[in-house]
Order: sequence, then structure tokens, then C-alpha cells
Amino acid sequence: MDQFEQLKQKYAPVLEAVKKAGVSLQNLHLQDGKLFMKGRAPSEEMKNEVWNAIKAVDPKYPDIHADITIDPSLPVPKREQTYTVQAGDTLSKISRQFYGDANQYMKIFEANRDQLTDPDKIKVGQVLRIPSA
Repeated sequence: MDQFEQLKQKYAPVLEAVKKAGVSLQNLHLQDGKLFMKGRAPSEEMKNEVWNAIKAVDPKYPDIHADITIDPSLPVPKREQTYTVQAGDTLSKISRQFYGDANQYMKIFEANRDQLTDPDKIKVGQVLRIPSA
């Protein structure tokens, strides 16, 4: 296996983070014995996610060079949130909190069909997926 493939394998979690963060990669090649990555991120937060992934693989990152700029014209990937049900919660109340509209509660119900059988029966402590609006 050549050095480029070895480094791509080592930094596979970084390449996965690049995809999840919506980073547009312009370059990925071997340069001076390092994995060279050049890309554009939709936000500072997404750029930081890539850097956190790099540091998680190797805190000193001696064999990777990442040049990531911010390009606000790129779409920010939609993220699914979660919410832990509290005493007194209803799906309508949770819907109002996340969407500003209590009538969107069926969106939350549909996203949680694996654990909910009735939109009126949620339990304290349940962790619900909240799909993006």
C-alpha cells in the first residue's frame, strides 16, 4: 500500500467528518510526505468539526496539512436534534419549542415511530429525534 493510501486510511474518520460537515474538497493528495487537504466549509462550526476529527486521530497531526476556508454560500448540512422528554411535556409542546408551531407535532411522532405508538403517549426520559423543520 502506498503512502497516500496509508494516510487516507489513517485519516478515514476525518474524511467522514468532511462529508458530514458539508465541506467541499478541492484537493486531496500526497505532498511532501503529508496528506494534503484543501477545502471549503459552509461555516466555522463545520470547519471546527473537521479539525476536531483531525486532532482525535493524531493530536500533533504531523502527517496531514488541512487548508479549510469558510464559504458561507455552501449549504449547511441539516442535522437531526434530540430531545429528552421532561415531566409535563407533550409532542405539541415540544413541537412549539423546536418549530414555533404546536401543530407540527406529527413530524416528531413520525420520526420516532420506532419507539412511539401513539402521539399522546410519551414518557419522561425518552430521547426523541427532532427532524429539521
